[in-house]
Amino acid sequence: MNHREFKKKLLKDPLVKAEYDALEPEYQLMLAAIDARESKNLTQSELAKLVGTSQANISKLENCELNPSIAFLKRFAEACDMKLTLRFQ
Repeated sequence: MNHREFKKKLLKDPLVKAEYDALEPEYQLMLAAIDARESKNLTQSELAKLVGTSQANISKLENCELNPSIAFLKRFAEACDMKLTLRFQ
């Protein structure tokens, strides 16, 4: 059984699906952060210097272990020559 098949099987359980869905915003932020950094060919350490934080905080953000402030995310976006945009759906 590969990862996709295993995930599909797990998500049939309503409790697992509810938890998975609840974590979707954090997962999307993690992916966006990694994509932004990689699009600028920056290491975590290089980006940390531009943001004014530690490499550990960049790693935590990319591993969903950091609950960043809006100010932090704005600095992150600016360091990647991007603009932070938030929306509710």
